Amino acid sequence: MNILLLLTGLVLILAGANYLTDGAAAIAQRFRVPEFIIGLTVVAVGTSTPELVVSVLSAVQGHTDMAIGNVVGSNLFNSLVILGVCALIAPMALTRGNIRRDIPIGLGASLLLLLFTADRWLHLGPADRINRTEGIVMMVCYLLLMLFTVRQALRENRDRPADPRPEKRGSVWLHGVMVVGGLAALVYGGDLFLKSATELARRLGISESVIAITLVAGGTSLPELASSVISIVKGKSELALGNVVGSNIANILLILGLSATIHPLSMGGITRLDIGMVVLSSLLLFLSAFTFRRRMLDRWEGAIFLILYVGYIWFLIRH
Repeated sequence: MNILLLLTGLVLILAGANYLTDGAAAIAQRFRVPEFIIGLTVVAVGTSTPELVVSVLSAVQGHTDMAIGNVVGSNLFNSLVILGVCALIAPMALTRGNIRRDIPIGLGASLLLLLFTADRWLHLGPADRINRTEGIVMMVCYLLLMLFTVRQALRENRDRPADPRPEKRGSVWLHGVMVVGGLAALVYGGDLFLKSATELARRLGISESVIAITLVAGGTSLPELASSVISIVKGKSELALGNVVGSNIANILLILGLSATIHPLSMGGITRLDIGMVVLSSLLLFLSAFTFRRRMLDRWEGAIFLILYVGYIWFLIRH
């Protein structure tokens, strides 16, 4: 029964991702909004809803290490698995704005997470935790960053030449229904997949900490994987990249910020290695813009991302 529910959840995720991508792209073209902005805001935050639900509920119920582990695992899955798979399907071009603004912001959010979870290392307390004040700081940073990023991207878009392709016409309401319906299918399908996968894992005797970083994180990141892969297949690499970068920023600053504001988050079984891997994955994405084919995430780099993720998961299971 769990396997059937698992497959049902996966079908809903894929269908929802398709409608979400088509609807968001149509709205972007209709109102001449850059696809990257739609990916960074509507798609990124929307597909991060499963992480938001899991982390906030975990914080409310006192399972704070589950809240942090979910975000840590989701960001690693986003950066290493989703971008790795997308790059293997088709090399991803990085714009000047991505390199100078968007990816560094993601790296900065990772470094802020490292700073806020290093209480013992910095001699600020007996235990590593994210307190309410730090949670509020995270949320304020998120709001300011989104305002700055959207403003900059809109300014850059005004300087671009007009798109020679004919503008798609159609009901804005219909496209809005596609976006909302897609998000609903993603959230419900992700929740169904997550519960089924977690139950299977527990029956196999896998520990809670490993579940948080692997199955829970991977399950809540399936919407990002589905929407990004479909975006790549349809030739919308900016939407895919914006989805991943935006989701990673939202996971750290918005989701952890809100969770810590509700209830201070203790690290529990989450280690500095886990946080360090989040920083490393963000750094690798930034460095990929300066390798042999500049401003491009190539297939071999995507393969390295996937190998690194597999090695990390193997280490977690063995230890």
